[in-house]
Amino acid sequence: MSGILPDRSIAALFETGAVSASRAREADQIQPASLDLRLGPVAYRVRASFLPGGRHSVAEKLQRFSLHEFGLEKGAVLETGCVYVVPLMERLALPKTVRATANPKSSTGRLDIFTRVLADNAQEFDKLPAGYRGPLYLEISPRTFPILVREGSRLSQIRFRGGEPMLSAAELAALHARMQLTSADAANISEAGIAVSIDLAGAPGSLVGYRGKRHTGLIDVDRRGAYAVAEYWEPIRRGAAGELVLDPDEFYILVSKEAVHVPPDHAAEMTPFDPLVGEFRVHYAGFFDPGFGHSAAGGTGSRAVLEVRSHDVPFILEDGQIVGRLVYERMAGRPDRLYGADLASNYQAQGLKLSKHFA
Repeated sequence: MSGILPDRSIAALFETGAVSASRAREADQIQPASLDLRLGPVAYRVRASFLPGGRHSVAEKLQRFSLHEFGLEKGAVLETGCVYVVPLMERLALPKTVRATANPKSSTGRLDIFTRVLADNAQEFDKLPAGYRGPLYLEISPRTFPILVREGSRLSQIRFRGGEPMLSAAELAALHARMQLTSADAANISEAGIAVSIDLAGAPGSLVGYRGKRHTGLIDVDRRGAYAVAEYWEPIRRGAAGELVLDPDEFYILVSKEAVHVPPDHAAEMTPFDPLVGEFRVHYAGFFDPGFGHSAAGGTGSRAVLEVRSHDVPFILEDGQIVGRLVYERMAGRPDRLYGADLASNYQAQGLKLSKHFA
């Protein structure tokens, strides 16, 4: 099987034992092209982020680096600036032809929660090699807001793939010609994907983004529409020049100038931080499901919301500046349900939009 595994194939992984869990799978846990991962009942505060390396399990490293252990059954607060590791409910016994990658969920990224999946003997974050058998762990580091999590909270997701499904530049250009992947008048396409630029236009004084406030109250990651925007976010309005100066280590929610489209038989992912376009990171949560922005799934006009953080030095963003690229991969089969109308998805047909936690 070549391509990103769709929802029914992910369900089949549970049936064959390639994916198992300490608690029964939840009905809405499988997305069109990914699986939500759930926190287990125990968490560890650790001295610093780490990788187990080729000879060690995560459990062995936790014995060395853990500062203390605490339970999540009744919920617990994770503080900003701290690093935590939580064993996940799910574990893998992948076939030798299937590998996996993980990414924060969209709502996780929009709260500036830095998460990465760890596996035994791993030398990279968020990557599970073909044939991996063992437990999964999630590293969690809240950057802007303290958060309340509990056993079963979902902060990360995982995709399974076989073969080499990524489209070349020529294949991507041909798909764009057929399916209109971006609303840009002249799509910028390369081996790295299709360009996404920043929208800082509009009338002077119009809303173009948000900057996270410091020293706020906590956010319960499992509550929707429970928090007032003004208590957590500072609105950013367009200046006369249509520019935005990113302050180092501040967190911004911005939006792409282009509407983007992921056809039902493809999946997409935003490329991570690229030093060639500036010293900043865009989009912690990089997965775009089949059907995102698809008109038949109610997604006409969907734009990419960008989680942006500058590194080390102030950086000036200008309207229309390229800030990232979407890479596209073939699905191994069309999902039974698409992102959007089929799933009442939170971010279909979105413009500039905060996470689902804010009213």
